[in-house]
Amino acid sequence: MTPPPTGDALETLVADWLTVPEVADRFSLRLSAARQLIVDREVLSSRIGAGKVVAIPTRFFDEDGPRPELRGTFTVLADGGLRDDEIIEWLFTPDPTLPVEGAPIDAIWAGHKTEVRRRAMEIAL
Repeated sequence: MTPPPTGDALETLVADWLTVPEVADRFSLRLSAARQLIVDREVLSSRIGAGKVVAIPTRFFDEDGPRPELRGTFTVLADGGLRDDEIIEWLFTPDPTLPVEGAPIDAIWAGHKTEVRRRAMEIAL
């Protein structure tokens, strides 16, 4: 397994992040409810920036909140031994073999959840 990405590398790979207070504001949640999304693993977070603030990739959300198809994908990848930063890295690393151009997160957004999970299960083998 490759070493986990450093905070700066992950921050650059993902590029667009929301802090927990920004998530709370965007979805009209109490701050504790926004934090609970992380605890419940509906989204994953990482510490980014000079202040190591907890942030969540923006692409983990649609206009209604956390993308529901991500939770199962997180579980499959975690069962395969990946830590949260590694899961985020895997989801955002471009893969030219996917049915859409881009990374697994792009394939999920394009409706290819099953294909992404199939690939995620290969990690667990």
